[in-house]
Amino acid sequence: MSAADDITAGRTSLGIELGSTRIKACLIGEDATEVLATGSFSWENRLEDGLWTYALDEVWKGLQAAYAALVDDAGSRHGIRPWTFGAIGVSAMMHGYLAFDETGELLVPFRTWRNTNTAAAAEELTGLFGVNIPLRWSIAHLHQAVLDEEQHVPRLDFVTTLAGYVHHRLTGEKVLGVGDASGMFPIDSATGDYDQRMLDAYDALASERLGRPVRELLPRVLPAGAAAGTLTEDGASLLDPSGALRAGVPLCPPEGDAGTGMVATNSVAPRTGNVSAGTSIFAMVVLERPLENVHHELDLVTTPAGDPVAMVHCNNGASELAAWAGMFARFAAASGTPLDDDAVFDVLFREALEGEADAGGLLAYNHLAGEPIAGLAAGRPLFVRSPDSDFTLANVMRAQLYGVFGTLALGMKVLEGEGVEIDRMFAHGGMFRTAGVAQRFLAGALGAPVAVGDLASEGGAWGIAVLASYLAHADAEDLGSYLDRGVFASASLAVADPDPADVAGFASYLDRYRAGLAIEAAAVESL
Repeated sequence: MSAADDITAGRTSLGIELGSTRIKACLIGEDATEVLATGSFSWENRLEDGLWTYALDEVWKGLQAAYAALVDDAGSRHGIRPWTFGAIGVSAMMHGYLAFDETGELLVPFRTWRNTNTAAAAEELTGLFGVNIPLRWSIAHLHQAVLDEEQHVPRLDFVTTLAGYVHHRLTGEKVLGVGDASGMFPIDSATGDYDQRMLDAYDALASERLGRPVRELLPRVLPAGAAAGTLTEDGASLLDPSGALRAGVPLCPPEGDAGTGMVATNSVAPRTGNVSAGTSIFAMVVLERPLENVHHELDLVTTPAGDPVAMVHCNNGASELAAWAGMFARFAAASGTPLDDDAVFDVLFREALEGEADAGGLLAYNHLAGEPIAGLAAGRPLFVRSPDSDFTLANVMRAQLYGVFGTLALGMKVLEGEGVEIDRMFAHGGMFRTAGVAQRFLAGALGAPVAVGDLASEGGAWGIAVLASYLAHADAEDLGSYLDRGVFASASLAVADPDPADVAGFASYLDRYRAGLAIEAAAVESL
């Protein structure tokens, strides 16, 4: 069957992911391996009244634009436009706080994962539950609103994530995939649902101030492959105002970007994991056994199938690296030899390969926002060197690439101390497009093989499309088998083993990086 046949017969799956800088749509065929069409829309968060947010009007503007671009792309590539699908999936940035009253009115502007105003709530909940509750988790946002006695709290009827919100508007269902739900409230791995002991503990603490049990405010939890509703007429009109999109399409459970990244990299089995690098950077490692201790550097979340995962989440990823690349792009243009963005990154990354293994004594901190793992409530991007540092372009760029992985490596050292072993990590994100550079440095930082593959090029949008496609197979096989035997059976992977010189060089860099965090703290205090 051709791609056009799949589109005509509605045998395709549509995946939509709302990332921190782009909303992406991805259409895949019946076998889930071929990307048939894509569309995207760029957007940015903004700081309002001291909190990072996105306007919900912008959510729908972006979704409609990305969907329209995908329809146009399918028409250009295949001579036919898709007006129905076999399944649809929605994914978005995890965590945060979207709070509604019983009429569906948004009570306060969307509070994203990037906000760090929840320290008091996170600390109290970590002590109450006996598991780490990071600042960005939805329950931390909710409890901070309770502690601050915010006026909207008595009116609360429903709290969800961005993916849960979009899915609700498309289907009318208040549900969430277990991976995304695990970033709202702790999950009991035995039941695949919110941990009842912790629900009871929170109700004893806050139910009088909330006016109802916390479970009643949270979405219902679903595993991968479960039916999660169908596209309504109103939902179809929201996504496609032209009226051509037909209702009735089944949707898979909405998932977070961490879960779709695991699917997109076939990292859902124990001893595997993935690193996703974008505005933030995070690692997901599927656990063989529970961790022995509570660590503030680690989230305990789940795969989309509900298996336990240790997550090392850093608020700051590749944005500072991109800013440096932008400066060099402007230099190239000013010199009369302009280069496009991909060419600039390629030149700078190749130059980094010529740098010293420890980056010549240079240090780069990419902290545009606060970084809880590093103990920083706010961000101050810094580039630091001593008088005897070897200040060359090669070392500067190697330091910038190492800097993207610095805080991540601090968290991964905690996992190493727990005896967690990793057979392979899979990396995805734009910084890995220049072959063999960031991938090699990450292998040195983690001391483990790092794979990069072409199937993950569309990232989470493709991952949620695969989860939508899995709806038709969930009765026959588990998610891991579906990915292994079907989607990734013929995937081409490039694997970088850790180079001993890079391992030693990054270890030296990380020692300086850890010691230099005092400089970062002073900058936050003084600037």
